[in-house]
Formats: sequence, C-alpha cells, structure tokens
Amino acid sequence: MTISPAAHSYSDCTARSPLVPNLPKVMIFALGGTISAHHPDRLDICNYQSGHYSAADFLAALPELAELAAIDTLQLSSISSTAIDVADWFDLKQRIEQCLQTHDAVVITQGTNTLEETAFFLHLTLNTTKPVIITGAQKPFSALGSDAYFNLLNSVRTAISPQAQGHGVLAVANASIYSARDVSKSKTYALDAFQAANNGPIGRIEASGQVHFMHRSLDAHTANSPFCHITAPEHTPYIPIIYSHAGADQQLIEALLTHTQLDGLVIAGSGAGRCSPLEEQALYKVRARGIPVVMTSRVGAGGVVDIDCYQALDLLTLGDLSPQKARIYLLLQLINTMQDKS
Repeated sequence: MTISPAAHSYSDCTARSPLVPNLPKVMIFALGGTISAHHPDRLDICNYQSGHYSAADFLAALPELAELAAIDTLQLSSISSTAIDVADWFDLKQRIEQCLQTHDAVVITQGTNTLEETAFFLHLTLNTTKPVIITGAQKPFSALGSDAYFNLLNSVRTAISPQAQGHGVLAVANASIYSARDVSKSKTYALDAFQAANNGPIGRIEASGQVHFMHRSLDAHTANSPFCHITAPEHTPYIPIIYSHAGADQQLIEALLTHTQLDGLVIAGSGAGRCSPLEEQALYKVRARGIPVVMTSRVGAGGVVDIDCYQALDLLTLGDLSPQKARIYLLLQLINTMQDKS
C-alpha cells in the first residue's frame, strides 16, 4: 500500500515543538511500527498494537526534543514495516526531498523488521547531502524500559550534529550510528538487534549526549549515487529471493520462470554464495532468457566474489550486500535502465 495520510486516521498536518530561535529545523516522519505500539500490560513486549502513538505523541512524551531542535512532525502511516512496499519508498523519497528544501534534517520512525531495507533504498536514491536518520524500537512505546525514547532522542541528536552531513542515510539504535549500507537487524527482541557485521558502527552517542563519528563510509550514496534522480516506475520489477539449502532442487526457480513475469532473481546462497547443482541447472534457463541473477550469501557476514565455476552463468555479485539489499540494488538498476531508455 502506498503511504498516504488519507489512508489512515491521521491528517496531513504537522505538529510542531515549541520554537526556540536559531535551533535547527528537523522533520520527524512517522510510519508506525513497534516504536508507535501500545499494550496495556507494560511487561508484554510481544503482543501489541502498532500505530497507537502518533508522532505528536512522541513530542509530548519527550519535551527534551524541543530543547534540541525546532521539530515538525508528520504522520505518514501507521502500519507494520512488513506492509511497506516499493511504492511507499518512492513516496517517502519525494516527501523527504521536498522537506529538506526547508528543513535541516529528517528523522524517520518505522518498524524494525524492514528498517534496513527502507534505509538502504533511501541511501541510494535521495538527492541530498543533509542528514537523514532512521530509527525504530525493539520494545513498544508503552513498555517498561522501552528503547523508543532514547532511540528517538539520539536520532535527533545525530540529525543536528554537524558531523552527520554527507554520510547518507544513517540508522540509529542502542546509542550506535550505522551506515544504511551496512546495518542489519540481527536479533528478534534484544535491544542490540542492529549490527553491522562487516564494518561495525560508524559512530555512537555518548552517555553525555555527545555525537561522535569514528569513520565515514566511502560507498556512493545519496547525491552521489547513480540512482539519485530515479522516479517511481509505472511497473515495479519483480525480483524474488531464493533461499538455497541442502538438497534444494530446481522446482521453485523453474516455477518462477514459467508462472511469473520474472525481471530479476536474487539467490541467497550457502557459504560464500553457492547453490545446489539442480538450482544451478535452473539458473542456466533463467540466464538464457536474459534475466539478471545476483548471487549473495545467506551467512550474514563476508562478501561474495566471482568464482570460476559460475562464469558461464554470468552471475552478478555485489560484495557483502545481504540478499534483501542486493534485491534493492538490482531493482534500482533495472528501473534506472528502463527510465534511461524512455
């Protein structure tokens, strides 16, 4: 479903924190997720209703935010992050770029299940050098000891830091700052769920509230990305992910080839990016149709490189990108190619 205030109970208007002269202007875009969730039992962190709290509620619960920045809020949706799709991402990209014409930074709140995918899409497509921060929570806003409060506070702290300029999209969680390219959710409920297995965090927020950056990602992103001028397509390429395993056969791949309009395929291979012999046979049929295939690893850390036995298949490899991020990269590459031809 496309993010649209009209589709939800919230109006397309902003709530604003009390203005203090000369404070940086920050917009909070709220999309729902656990960070917005409520359960009457403060000890229940599993069974809750997302979207109970709005962005305006965040401001009311965290008056400290008004001491840091002149904050506007906009409730874009109130959904689980599992419901976010490509159309939502393009809508969000457009809104952020419009917002940054008048604001100094943007903070996005959403569910953590697909947070890394939203972050990476925006990292590759936003035409800006201004700070864009994305955060969520592992515990509902109403829960005892919820991380929602400090994650949001630290996101605004990061957004207004002069050091945050030019880093692309950043994910903030558990007092750590991650590049959108590297971050992934690695645990289901733990507060240290977000990690960057290959490169680690690029910064942190100290107990004092000071924002400290340790290094800068050198990947092409935001205003320097080849996809920063991309627009929403009329047709979204269909690119599923196949998860390889011991004893995997060719049936899923051949079914996709026969019964769907397959535009691309990502393989989450075992080890350093390997699939079974039967899957390999099916991939020859996919490549014979000119459909691109990206080989990734299901391991969660380390890169995938071209190896001799797959050269005949002409598979694409994208270094240490996870299967879900490799899918986003291929998606943008296909859309970009379509738009260049039109």
